[in-house]
Amino acid sequence: MREHYNDEILLPLRSPRRIGVAGTRHRPRGWTVEMKKSRERRLILDSIMLGVVGALGAQVFTILLHLAEHLLLEGLAGYTPPGLPDEGGVLRQVIGPHGLWWIPLCTTLGGLISGVLVYGLAPEAEGHGTDTAVKAFHRSGGEIRGRVTPLKMVASAVTIGSGGAAGREGPTALISAGIGSLYATLTGRSDDDRRLLVLIGMAAGLSAIFRSPIGTAVFAVEVLYAEMEFEAAALLYTMLASVVAYVVNGLFVGWKPLFQVPAGLGDPGATDYLWYAVLGLASGLVATLLPPLFYGMRDAFRRIPIPVHLKPALGGLGVGVMALWLPQVLGGGYGWIQEAMDGRLALQLLLILVFAKALAFALTVSSGGSGGVFAPTLYVGAMLGGVVAQATGHSTPAFVVVGMAAVFGGAAHVPMATLLMVTEMTGGYRLLVPAALAVFVSYFVQRFLSERLRYPSLYEAQVPARADSPTHHLEQLQNAFRLVQERTVSSPRPLGRLELAALLEAGVAIVLGDGQELVLGTLRPESPWIGQPLPRELLADAEDAQVAAILRDRRVFVPDAETTLEANDQVMLILGPAGWTALEPHLERAHPANIRP
Repeated sequence: MREHYNDEILLPLRSPRRIGVAGTRHRPRGWTVEMKKSRERRLILDSIMLGVVGALGAQVFTILLHLAEHLLLEGLAGYTPPGLPDEGGVLRQVIGPHGLWWIPLCTTLGGLISGVLVYGLAPEAEGHGTDTAVKAFHRSGGEIRGRVTPLKMVASAVTIGSGGAAGREGPTALISAGIGSLYATLTGRSDDDRRLLVLIGMAAGLSAIFRSPIGTAVFAVEVLYAEMEFEAAALLYTMLASVVAYVVNGLFVGWKPLFQVPAGLGDPGATDYLWYAVLGLASGLVATLLPPLFYGMRDAFRRIPIPVHLKPALGGLGVGVMALWLPQVLGGGYGWIQEAMDGRLALQLLLILVFAKALAFALTVSSGGSGGVFAPTLYVGAMLGGVVAQATGHSTPAFVVVGMAAVFGGAAHVPMATLLMVTEMTGGYRLLVPAALAVFVSYFVQRFLSERLRYPSLYEAQVPARADSPTHHLEQLQNAFRLVQERTVSSPRPLGRLELAALLEAGVAIVLGDGQELVLGTLRPESPWIGQPLPRELLADAEDAQVAAILRDRRVFVPDAETTLEANDQVMLILGPAGWTALEPHLERAHPANIRP
């Protein structure tokens, strides 16, 4: 690969196509501005095109989902769950002549088919999908294999259509993000553009499936980070794609919200806000429990000594057995959410379903079944809102809507997007203020309680903030080199010409704050890491360890999943206070005593 030398950095970098940067010191300013405008115009056209394609893809997936449900859950098991009237459903369940006894067979068969498809052809398509798209953004330049899109579409339709307790959000996110990634490949785009196109595609597909153009645009840029940060540069493009997808999708299904909230909802009074805050507190507690339950179940399934192809079938069997007593846990459950909103479910049943649905969707998706976590988490929040409403004598529709937003906003660390999405999905705009109160109470309660948990969020691939994303590490390194070399950093005395790499090689640690340091270690000749890729698992024993870059023959680059370590490689690491101890068998750290006079 031809080396590219950035004009502002002494160390050569990888080609500008891979890292999305290039030296600009000797380029005319007008040329740079024109290139930027040209890129913006192209991304606008990309957003419009992906908005149309995302809407069509969502329609295809919906058709496959209805077909799978007709053949499996309705045809084989003889059971029809209540459906949303605006989607052609009827708000009542239908139990066939054989009762519920065929449901376990149906859910097991759906899990088996999904497991064979996914693990036989594209294992990255397992699970809830959104995590795969988030991981692709942070760690693989937005690249998603082309086969993932059709495979995810079929496997998710089978899983949900057979009664699996999963939602449409994750599959749609991965399907539409995969379309964006494939489009970037076909048009020869840079990794920077590919990452943007993945977010644009994700927003378009979600907008169509949920009829929520504003909320899904924000979701695509907020879900990347666990803290209150956004990929703000992408927001205008995700917004445009979402609106286009919403309009195109409306040509097929109309533009009404998914759920119907009674028109007579009054404005909440002063004391009502106290109870919305109580709902937010309860939602925060439930939102804290969901990620450990979900990922704890996943870890338990991974330890079961059977072929991975069979594990989704085992999860499906568990859901089917639960459905013999509680058929309400099957599928995405939107019909049951509307039933709760209409006040047709008893208090005791609502309370049971809060925990039963959480267990059912963990069994379905954590076992490797293909489906999303958005709809099941909304379901849990809806039932919790119904419990609080009936227990306190308040408006059931209002508390169901607010509960939906509060639980998912806390559990997934996406409060802003969830607030907007749920409001658009229900048309409950008069509830925006009480929903905002409950969502943010839930979010901060969940963040406080989950701070020391192994699994704090439903989206494991999230990173805390932009500074923690491998996507932005190179940008940060370049800024550090430039600041040091241009001597723009405040100093009590004049500095000579400095190179960051030289400082690190001399054993001078760069303090980053919060007890973290930027250090450099040389690969030991006897290390078993030589000739091996550098996945995160190799650093699992090191506290807060992150690979910032690799230095090889005075060339610096950010490693990816395919990077193989070589003898004499120098690894630039961000480490916590005790992080170096676990790495000493593999890396030799420079010390000031090693500096030659």
